[in-house]
Amino acid sequence: MIKIENLEVWVADKKILKWVSLNFEIWKNYCLLWKNGSGKSSLSSFLMWHPKYEYISWKVDIEWKNLLDLNPEERSQAWLFLSFQNVPEIKWIKLSEYLRTIYNISKTQSPPPSKEDEQKDVNFKWLSPFMFKRFIKKYLTELDIDEKFLDRELNVWFSWGEKRKIEILQMKLIGPKYIILDEIDSWLDLDAFRIIAEMLKQLSNDNNSLIIITHYFKILEYIDIDTVYVMKDWNIVKHWNNSLAKEISEKGFNNL
Repeated sequence: MIKIENLEVWVADKKILKWVSLNFEIWKNYCLLWKNGSGKSSLSSFLMWHPKYEYISWKVDIEWKNLLDLNPEERSQAWLFLSFQNVPEIKWIKLSEYLRTIYNISKTQSPPPSKEDEQKDVNFKWLSPFMFKRFIKKYLTELDIDEKFLDRELNVWFSWGEKRKIEILQMKLIGPKYIILDEIDSWLDLDAFRIIAEMLKQLSNDNNSLIIITHYFKILEYIDIDTVYVMKDWNIVKHWNNSLAKEISEKGFNNL
């Protein structure tokens, strides 16, 4: 579980989150709704530790460990994954080498903080470039990604649909517990949106939690949502089950 109590965050003396309290549990899916500028993306950036953010909080725990004590690498090792609103393009880094590195590290890093006695395979040996390309073929087939993409620079000149597929490929490789999807439905054409939404639906299971940040509603037709948080003026003003999203979809934000 991620448990947040009375969190305040600011950047350069500007407050961007006000006394936020909420929980995210494994096997449940969540949605953060409201218009742009309400603090939804700020919350996701804080959870992954944006370097310019300052904060005050009584508690921010992940699996009963203090998240505030963990640096970004340790937070990712605690199985946090952020799908960026604007996916960066990184030149000079081959997609295959990036994916191979994060996969190998995920198999050999320290176990995630948990009450369960979960251990990594201490006998695991890093996959060579050749062995990794053989290993990853099944995932490329599942996601309909051309093998030629492995030799391209990371996200450089990829379409938005292709970038989202690569993010889902990363999720499949490392198996994060808490998957934050920051407006993953943005910039996609109709066909690409349907493909990505179906892939996320298949990805959702009892061992992870999807946390969807959006101000649209179409993606909620594909993924079962357990709790909807309404975030307005940098705070949680209301939460309920998926019927709350349907109410906002029909009446609009201003009539909530």
